[in-house]
Amino acid sequence: MKSEWRIFGLVSAFLFTVAAVYGWWTAAELDHLDWIGTVALLLSGLLCLMCGGYFWFVSRRIEPRPEDRDDAEITEGAGEIGFFSPGSYWPFGLGLATLAAGLGLVYWMWWLIAAGLAAVLVGAGGLLFEYYTGSRRGAEH
Repeated sequence: MKSEWRIFGLVSAFLFTVAAVYGWWTAAELDHLDWIGTVALLLSGLLCLMCGGYFWFVSRRIEPRPEDRDDAEITEGAGEIGFFSPGSYWPFGLGLATLAAGLGLVYWMWWLIAAGLAAVLVGAGGLLFEYYTGSRRGAEH
């Protein structure tokens, strides 16, 4: 987890630097500070800092993974990574639902936002419970 917290730390440092430069630049050019862009950059930096802090916290409590050690062999990282559903249509439906909710936000249509969010909830539930109901119930992976 060393590489993850370092990457998030670097991105957060970059975002804080860009926020400072952006705030100074807009104050100099426009004669007033652009609060929206500056706050958005600061909040993005804080979010990356929060993720990096979590990875740093976890990395101190677990054994180093092969990708964290300099003396590791490539074969140590081999093996099963996880289970990924080979024939699921739920991610596609979830993407369409997110698209509908996003278009509702862009055009500020309350009915489309509500329908999209409801579809997102149905899609997330379907993706989550795919192997607990229906024809794939109890399927071994």
